[in-house]
Amino acid sequence: MARTIENELAEIESRGLLRRTRLIEGRQGTHVNCDGREVLLLCSNNYLGLADHPALATAATAAIREYGTSSGASRLVSGTMALHEQLEQAVARWKQSEAALIFNSGHAANTGIIPALVGRGDVVFSDRLNHASIIDGILLSGARLVRYPHNDIVRLARLMEQHQTSGRVLIVSDGVFSMDGDLAPLPGLVELARSAGALLMVDDAHGSAVMGEQGRGSAEFLGVRDGVDIQMGTFGKALGSFGAYAAVSEQLRRLLVNRCRSFIFSTSLPPAVLAASLAAVELVQSPEGDQLRQRLATNSAAFRRNLAAAGFVIPDGSTHIVPIVLGSAGGTMGFCEELLTEGIFAQGIRPPTVPEGTSRLRFTLMATMADADIADATACICQVGRRRGVL
Repeated sequence: MARTIENELAEIESRGLLRRTRLIEGRQGTHVNCDGREVLLLCSNNYLGLADHPALATAATAAIREYGTSSGASRLVSGTMALHEQLEQAVARWKQSEAALIFNSGHAANTGIIPALVGRGDVVFSDRLNHASIIDGILLSGARLVRYPHNDIVRLARLMEQHQTSGRVLIVSDGVFSMDGDLAPLPGLVELARSAGALLMVDDAHGSAVMGEQGRGSAEFLGVRDGVDIQMGTFGKALGSFGAYAAVSEQLRRLLVNRCRSFIFSTSLPPAVLAASLAAVELVQSPEGDQLRQRLATNSAAFRRNLAAAGFVIPDGSTHIVPIVLGSAGGTMGFCEELLTEGIFAQGIRPPTVPEGTSRLRFTLMATMADADIADATACICQVGRRRGVL
């Protein structure tokens, strides 16, 4: 019997993996209305709280008045506007790279950049916990995919010896891993890439604007900014806007403009988004940006410390992403729903986003949270944890 959509949905639901969207009304702030209930938002990627910052809103509305609402075409037709070039120049100055290229999303960047750089006869070494968009990009490329154990430099070196090629070699890793909140061992990756003559690409979606001096990202934070060939980051998380960028050499930028299908065949980002991103890039390099990063670090440390003191097993780390691995999808979503009734929105994460048996609550902190928010949240999480037998 042919598989029906109804049967497929029923099978997904039977495994506790059926998803639905939750409606957030109003602005993306620290406290939001979720499905009709006022809650503390503990699962947003709006790490610095810029999504409703007046500077971004002012820049976006001014851009609409001056440039209209759409770019009208792809970048290689008539869709390159002054704001596109201004944003790329601003990103390159900020990241201290020769050049930059902007994309419509992080997914569009990864699924475009990787196939533009590698193909049949080439090899890509990818961390086993890399974001799904990286895997999608590698599969689209047709290059040989070799996945190495998470953050295991020794094993990666052995795999690189075993999978020799006369073609191009690409190593790709998240900078800050989105589900565990840990950092990639970038110094070791840089050393391996240099010794093998490989390209190194870092997806820094969760490190951009948060890690390093002036928020330049995880590569700068770990002291290897000059050793990373492609630094991809997004505007839609800590930068409070939308889209993505690649900080690269001028030569790599020219190649991407000519080979990257997600760049070539997409209508470019609209003026309001570009202007908001420009304002965000400037803001994160300012004293206010420094203060927001310091506050985020303080909130993250307090949240980790409180949960660990209560008895939760918290993975080692110091970033703004704090998971509690619960194991089963059903148990995770039950915990999530109980937190919602108590006024805390922390989305449960299930397969295929994470491996089977590692479903979790993924908490993300924001710089705009008050001390009372952190204290109330941890008390609530502990209360629900005790009720559910997790503590």
